[in-house]
Amino acid sequence: MSEQGALIIGADSQGQPLGQSLRLANRHGLIAGATGTGKTVTLQRLAEQFSDAGVAVFAPDIKGDLCGLDAAGQPSGKIAERIAAMPWLNHQPRAYPVVLWDVHGQSGHPLRTTLSEMGPLLLGNLLALTDSQQAALYAAFKVADREGLLLLDLKDLKALLNHLREQPDLLGEDRALFAGASAQALLRRLATLEQQGGDGLFGEPSLQLGDLLQPEADGRGRIHLLDASRLVHESPKIYATFLLWLLAELFEQLPERGDADKPILALFFDEAHLLFADTPKALRDRLEQVVRLIRSKGVGVYFVTQSPADLPDEVLGQLGLRIQHGLRAFTAKEQKALRAVADGFRPNPALDTLQTLTGLGIGEALVGTLEEKGTPAMVERVAVAPPQSRIGPLSEAERAERLRRSPLVGRYDKPVDRESAYEMLMRAAAKPAEPEKAPEQPGLGDKAGELLGDLASQALKSTVRQMSNQFARQLVRGLMGSLLGSKSRR
Repeated sequence: MSEQGALIIGADSQGQPLGQSLRLANRHGLIAGATGTGKTVTLQRLAEQFSDAGVAVFAPDIKGDLCGLDAAGQPSGKIAERIAAMPWLNHQPRAYPVVLWDVHGQSGHPLRTTLSEMGPLLLGNLLALTDSQQAALYAAFKVADREGLLLLDLKDLKALLNHLREQPDLLGEDRALFAGASAQALLRRLATLEQQGGDGLFGEPSLQLGDLLQPEADGRGRIHLLDASRLVHESPKIYATFLLWLLAELFEQLPERGDADKPILALFFDEAHLLFADTPKALRDRLEQVVRLIRSKGVGVYFVTQSPADLPDEVLGQLGLRIQHGLRAFTAKEQKALRAVADGFRPNPALDTLQTLTGLGIGEALVGTLEEKGTPAMVERVAVAPPQSRIGPLSEAERAERLRRSPLVGRYDKPVDRESAYEMLMRAAAKPAEPEKAPEQPGLGDKAGELLGDLASQALKSTVRQMSNQFARQLVRGLMGSLLGSKSRR
């Protein structure tokens, strides 16, 4: 297969290049294998090729060494030997255009979104709410939408929850959903989230998708790396929820593209099992639906995990490119899982898939690609081609230098705290109450006017309630917000 217009993964058993057409790269993919078998280097190789093709990349840097993409490689030893064994590779050590991100704003540009953009569905998943607590959160978001209260950061939501505890009449027909115990539990969950560093995720300026898709001056796609070396271990829920939000925003904002010669973005989900761990069924169902539909928006989603069994079958069935590094099986359960992995490939008469799977060396993989018509090709044993960038992390000095010359320097680094729910509610609380006027005895004409006024007020309330219900249908932003809205309208 020619390198032009294709993702070349490596050399097959005949020493020939094996890959998949870029036109099919939006059919998603999987990189799996035991720890230490070469998954990160394979991810690095794919990220380079997407970049060379002008496709933007977003990937988490779990171990802190993927940022070596921003430095030219210095192949030696076995790496140099493998390059020499692939004369068609045209290997040229080079650095790639990398943008560094960090939720905490320490080792990269601060990565933020707002509560309004995330919406109550994903926020509830982040906070691990019960059904009653989730209902109370939805009720609070409805009030914020109706009253024009912007929810940007955690202090906005805390101020709103306290305000509703003091003035429950604002909830209207949703008052029963906002029990005192639920409100108190929500405030406790928010306090815990702050202690975990989650407050850094919410605020402005929030991430703009246009900045992810902007190419480098030389036409290569930028590779955006989220430093998750601490986040994935200390706050796995924050890590998973942010990636789900990003997927949702891409689905909502990007236009339909139809068939194209290449995707516009490759989105990698490392430690992919965290996306589905303790996820409510409703959220999981919608995630599976978005993965299926987002390919028409020009986004390829690539899951990176130890075993395909970490992903739901509904997601596995949508993955076109499968790169399976070595697995080990010592127990009966592991052997059963191993057979399931082998059965997931289209058989190759020249290859014993199950036996090969346990004998793969570092940097080798079983690869199942898609043929030009989109049907699965026969599985092949592949020696993965080395990346052209550095295999290994940047030093602290190199990372700091990259940040200083970043194309996004100054755009996200300084937080902005504009007027939102917190400021509006604090100002309203500080405003002195108006003195009550003594009631006047109404005359006959006044009583008639009062009766007409009551009728008009009831009609107005009914109209407002209908409008609020319409707004509520569109309220659930975040993961599949647009899908939920369209379903309600039907």
